[in-house]
Amino acid sequence: MIKVLHFFKTYYPETPGGGIEQVIFQLAQGSAIHGIEPQVLYLSANGSARNQIVGNHVTHRSRQDLHIASTGLSLSGIRDFKQLAAQADLVHYHFPWPYMDVAHFATRLKKPSLVSYHSDIVKQKTLLKLYSPLMNRFLGSVDRIVASSPNYAASSEVLTRFKDKVDIIPYGLDRTTYPAPSPSRLAHWKQQLGERFFLFVGALRYYKGLDFLLEAAHQTRLPVVIMGGGYEEQELKTKAKALGLNNVTFVGGLGDEDKNALLTLCEAFVFPSHLRSESFGISLLEGAMYGKPMISCEMGSGTTFINIANETGLVVPPRDSSALAAAMNTLWNDRAMAGRMGIKAAQRYEEVFTAEKMVRSYAALYQELVSAH
Repeated sequence: MIKVLHFFKTYYPETPGGGIEQVIFQLAQGSAIHGIEPQVLYLSANGSARNQIVGNHVTHRSRQDLHIASTGLSLSGIRDFKQLAAQADLVHYHFPWPYMDVAHFATRLKKPSLVSYHSDIVKQKTLLKLYSPLMNRFLGSVDRIVASSPNYAASSEVLTRFKDKVDIIPYGLDRTTYPAPSPSRLAHWKQQLGERFFLFVGALRYYKGLDFLLEAAHQTRLPVVIMGGGYEEQELKTKAKALGLNNVTFVGGLGDEDKNALLTLCEAFVFPSHLRSESFGISLLEGAMYGKPMISCEMGSGTTFINIANETGLVVPPRDSSALAAAMNTLWNDRAMAGRMGIKAAQRYEEVFTAEKMVRSYAALYQELVSAH
């Protein structure tokens, strides 16, 4: 067995539903059959704890003492990381998280290491200038960097700098971890939302492009359901009210069964993220897994690696509410085309994006790096 320590700033059950957390969970859940023994270390405002069980794997948390610019900091975390890394055969970092870089060098790690590069740093541009020397040194010191799509690897200035050590392993999901919703929940949501609607699922954050979705909903008057919570929630609700959008329903954050019910019932999945902070789009992949035609934006990220233009859905320019509205009208009015795209989306999920394919690829990379050391 190869012992692997995953290191990231948050994890389940502290932050339910997160994209990177979902990737780590899928990797950890599927590792055992490939001879991998995974553990996860993360920070928590709830204090430290060892040997917690999430799913079928062990997790540990260090006390988070401070949180600045999306970065959790911990006085005890470096000590905890050093102890757990000493027991591991390989350390799997999840980028971006500057504290992780500090821990890497502070503990003088001598183990094989790799980084899953989940996203460029987009919002904190001033802090990035200060962080860049440490970031470049950190990425230069690890054995391998993994990007989730060739689109993102080719369009990231950081990744092109380290292209000789970059591998591509697409994210994957396990369909069996999405149980079918009960008939009663399906009936409930059908009664609440009607027979046909567009669905967005995700955290309500600055890079999700939901302002443009509200403007498109204003133009089309088509029914749109927005599932999720976040910092932008109240601002978006205020805008929807100002626009008189009685065709937009905010359902908030929901549990897995209700989310699966909405994914089952929706007409199409709309994903208007417009900034490169959205490096992939796990919820977009969920839409594909459920066989839904998709609408996404072209910004050189993984969204258009999942959603192939005019095959699995429609692709529009970012920050263009009129183009988004036109795509929504097209899918709404041409149900035969939308149905064909949904079938193609499900096929592409099976061919490229299953959790089993992702885990198998990572397991082979772990074995390669451990053997090389």
